[in-house]
Amino acid sequence: MRTSILLAALFSGAPIVSAVAQAPAPATTSAQHYTTSSTDIGTLLDDPAAHAIVEKHLPGVLSGDQIDMARSMTLKAIQQYASDRITDQALAAIDADLAKLPPKGK
Repeated sequence: MRTSILLAALFSGAPIVSAVAQAPAPATTSAQHYTTSSTDIGTLLDDPAAHAIVEKHLPGVLSGDQIDMARSMTLKAIQQYASDRITDQALAAIDADLAKLPPKGK
């Protein structure tokens, strides 16, 4: 975007410095939706709305004795250890519900 502003300024005869100064700065933080493949379990545990969604689709998974050891992992990553309970269909349903929550800033 800055390149196009510089080129426009160059060809229009406008001072380049003022064109660059007027260019909007890119956003440094972007809000993102939680997902089962990119959001760690600790974040899902700490957000009451996200926790409720996971509990709805995977009752008891987040309240297991060893869940604290998995706080830095994603649900997708722990699927291999409980593939009978954490199915692709359950993860897809969780992702669909998580997408309905307001995006969270990083």
